[in-house]
Amino acid sequence: MQVHLLAIGTRMPDWVNQGTHEYARRLAGDIRLQVQEIAMPRRHGDTRSLMAAEAQALQKHVDRHPGALTVAMEVTGKALETEAMARRLGALRDEGRDLVLLVGGPDGLDPALSARCHERWSLSALTLPHPLVRVLLAEQVYRCWSLLSGHPYHR
Repeated sequence: MQVHLLAIGTRMPDWVNQGTHEYARRLAGDIRLQVQEIAMPRRHGDTRSLMAAEAQALQKHVDRHPGALTVAMEVTGKALETEAMARRLGALRDEGRDLVLLVGGPDGLDPALSARCHERWSLSALTLPHPLVRVLLAEQVYRCWSLLSGHPYHR
């Protein structure tokens, strides 16, 4: 199974790249993580048109993964406990489906794109900086894999 983390924004700080790469490197075998940065449109114009441009760029990448479950990461999404997320990943893996996680830009995801996603998840009721969301998602994917694999990381 492939987990595709599609995130708006490039040129992340080193700690973000190091963190996401470290958790992706630790994954073994049946679940793999790929982080793909998508360039943010130039920040001119109104928020709605910027979000629509980001959504269009994200959708192009989503379309490259037919059959994958698409999940919008949003503060108002469904809060999942780690065990529930692990069960969800395990079920997708067993079905032979990939997972696409979408992280929007500074203004969040375009509502139309979010509505097209199969599910909406939240990491926290707090508003988190987008670079940190990438690292948290990478860590949670690794933690879920460790639960499913019986690895001692999750205790």
